[in-house]
Amino acid sequence: MSMDDSGMDRRVDVLGVQVNVGSVRQAGGMIEDWIRRRTKNYVCITGAHGVMESRRDERLRSILNQAGMVTADGMPLVWFSRLVRRAPAQRVYGPDLMRALTAVSPARGYRHFYYGGPPGVAEKLKAKMESEHPGVNIVGTLTPPFRELTREEDEAVVECINAARPDIVWVGLSTPKQEFWMARHLERIEAPVMIGVGAAFDFLAGTKRQAPRWMQRNGLEWLFRLATEPRRLWRRYAYIVPGFSALAVREFLTRSLHSYPANASSSGPNEASLRVDAP
Repeated sequence: MSMDDSGMDRRVDVLGVQVNVGSVRQAGGMIEDWIRRRTKNYVCITGAHGVMESRRDERLRSILNQAGMVTADGMPLVWFSRLVRRAPAQRVYGPDLMRALTAVSPARGYRHFYYGGPPGVAEKLKAKMESEHPGVNIVGTLTPPFRELTREEDEAVVECINAARPDIVWVGLSTPKQEFWMARHLERIEAPVMIGVGAAFDFLAGTKRQAPRWMQRNGLEWLFRLATEPRRLWRRYAYIVPGFSALAVREFLTRSLHSYPANASSSGPNEASLRVDAP
């Protein structure tokens, strides 16, 4: 499948968060362009959870809206974008984007670094990606402790990542922790791209099960995750699912009744192109 970034600069206002509309192919093309130009950007792969958290935390909303790209990680954001903007939005799921960019990396020479995940998961992910994609260059992994780092520890993390000279730093710290981390480190990490992918580390390493594709396509991934981790996730989804649904319906009706135009912005055209074998 051909990958390019045409159309990925269009955005839709999803309850205060500016979400880029497009596909995995287009998102990958934009990221490749950043790597080629050696600019510094971070990518937030955001679902209803991130949108709802941003409504409670203005700092998070600002971080999302200042990102180089915000993609729709879940189908509710895709459906909302299609309704209010009639835009050809598609889901850009963290594991799918990670697979696609990993697949092209042996030919392109991209260097990857994995930061985050539970203990041992980043190393398992590295071994699996190297097995599935011979020649991929994963230049380092680092799993921080589950607490706030000291200034000295944080400086050591930055030095470790920069010494490895990655093109892409994959950040698996969960929302909103990973978004805050990427924003704080944008000027200190020398890699052109940081991408927050949350639980993708666990899914791709095989330490957690992914929802079947039919559940993903129908916006039911939350139900699968709740069934597999009820004690950890029930509070989250008890707030997110009804809250996002009610706000989205209200916003759609408001825009329809008042002919309110979707808030769109553009980050300018790019011309990235690449060949990938995405799932």
